Amino acid sequence: MTAVKQGAPEEGALEEGAPEKRAVAVPPARPPARGGAVTLRWVAARVLGWSVLAGFAVAVLYPLLWMVLSGFKDNQEIFEQPWGLPGALRWENYARAWELGVVRYFTNSVIVTVASIVATTLISAWAAYGLCRLRMPFGNAVALLVLGGLLLSPTVALIPLFRLLTSIGLFDTYWALIVLYTAFRVPFTIFLIRAYMIELPREVDEAATLDGASPTQIFWRVILPMCRPILVSAALLQALFAWNEFAFALVFVSDDAMKTLPVGLMAMQSRLLTDWPVVLAGLTIAALPTILLFLAGQRQFIRGLTEGVGK
Repeated sequence: MTAVKQGAPEEGALEEGAPEKRAVAVPPARPPARGGAVTLRWVAARVLGWSVLAGFAVAVLYPLLWMVLSGFKDNQEIFEQPWGLPGALRWENYARAWELGVVRYFTNSVIVTVASIVATTLISAWAAYGLCRLRMPFGNAVALLVLGGLLLSPTVALIPLFRLLTSIGLFDTYWALIVLYTAFRVPFTIFLIRAYMIELPREVDEAATLDGASPTQIFWRVILPMCRPILVSAALLQALFAWNEFAFALVFVSDDAMKTLPVGLMAMQSRLLTDWPVVLAGLTIAALPTILLFLAGQRQFIRGLTEGVGK
């Protein structure tokens, strides 16, 4: 047998003072892409994505642009050159539409929309606070009952609501539309705000309670400011609904002086018969406030929906 020399380092052992060797995992070599196939696939996907987005933008923006430009034309240009530019900027079409009743219908829509926004948002926020932040008996059952209001179609209740509003003296008034717009939108708005409030940390409630705040003070001074994104989202959705709603405004308001924009523009079109530039000018005036309102609050609107319902 061969004697092993005493003190000789074993195989694989590190010599004294030598740096420690660490095993490094070497990834397997990837075969090179043939002919730039990966790059071409990526470029094709990007081009396809941008093409789809551009198609959606054209489909949304072009009808609005056509309506605005047609309001500057005369009848001859509308029928002979429907897709062309107006020969001149005829601002008198917009002025005539404003004088023929759009200003009255516009004012009525503003009153009804603003009142329903305030009522719907505050009632829904207060109800959502009670359902998810306070201890109340049968809270889950009450939440399901409130959300069950989403299953009720407004058009199904037209006849009973007509008799009810006539009997209590609200027919042909602003209150008829304000109450109905609020009542039929409260369940959905509670759903939105409640989904956002559930995710708020309860430590803020406990800290405010230790400082001596009542539940009402916690709601107004703590919870409500923290819910600003979802409140803006709820207000914008309510504004779009109340501004464009047609069925209730047609059935429950008969006085021309009380009509809102959707019904008023229909009545104005029946009076003007073939004066299409003035009608299109009135439609442009009706669409402009909601577009500007959404552009002003779109950041809060998207943030409220993604942080609330998206969670």
